[in-house]
Amino acid sequence: MRAAVVTEFGGPDVIETRDLPDPEPGAGQVLVEVEFADVIFVETAIRRGGHGKFFDVEPPYVPGGTLGGRVRAVGPDVPTDWIGKTVVGRADGFGAHAELALTTTDLVDVPPELDLRTAVAVYGDGFTALMLEELAPSMAGRDVLITASAGGMGLLLIQLAHKTGAHVIAAARGEEKLRLSRAQGADVLIDYSKPSWEKLVLEATNNRGADIVFEGAGGELGAAAFSVVKDGGWFSAHGAPSGNFAPIDPAEAARRGVTLKGIMDLRADSTTTTITGADVIARAAAGDLTPVIDQLYDLDQVSAAHQALENRTLRGKALIRVSR
Repeated sequence: MRAAVVTEFGGPDVIETRDLPDPEPGAGQVLVEVEFADVIFVETAIRRGGHGKFFDVEPPYVPGGTLGGRVRAVGPDVPTDWIGKTVVGRADGFGAHAELALTTTDLVDVPPELDLRTAVAVYGDGFTALMLEELAPSMAGRDVLITASAGGMGLLLIQLAHKTGAHVIAAARGEEKLRLSRAQGADVLIDYSKPSWEKLVLEATNNRGADIVFEGAGGELGAAAFSVVKDGGWFSAHGAPSGNFAPIDPAEAARRGVTLKGIMDLRADSTTTTITGADVIARAAAGDLTPVIDQLYDLDQVSAAHQALENRTLRGKALIRVSR
């Protein structure tokens, strides 16, 4: 099979397309013929050797987590009625950026009313967005700030907040991304490439501060976002495209009565969530979650997809088109 391979830790140029042996499903595993696979920013950090305490991986490895395609084979003790189904789920470990990938049986049938490309685009970000919706207090009538609002997950969070009747404040870099945020339901648009942007958040909330903050930018942008969550508010520091998660002092959060959530609260195996993959697909089929797909990259272009993520040129999501 053909696969993208991270040959060593480094820049996007360390990714090569290689021919590898076809994997064989072991006990509890399913072999999927991959049609589409997701690609997200955290994968670029892993490729550079970052986030080692969260992701135990060493080169050479095949990147990619979320995938969609047709089940070719199953391992021992897995029901054979999986074979032939069109499914979406996560690779077992990594490995989605390949013609064949191993998964567990934690897969979801893609319903006929939802095309596979949309299912793959919504699955990973939608999982996290629904976990955040579950963790957060009610958004109805609240001032909700969403940073990195034009990313794949930011746009889904705008949709969810808008549907509740929240006053949605979207913060992103540049007019094009802000227009896209508006199209998904944002009420207030703030360009955080401009100095003192956080003052505009205060103006938009009548100087109360945001009740709820979904912080997806990280770094100093995240720290600035924390400065405008109101005392007694709720803050999730889950994004790190700037290189690091927002540097929030838990003691300061406690002093201000701010409920603080981080990336470890958003693990799919966490006891803090009841969200399942089937929930994500059902919400997408119902129209509650509509991913914005900006670019499709072929398997030979995984390095270009990583470069686009790092350059912040995407408006919404990128997908890897593994088979045509």
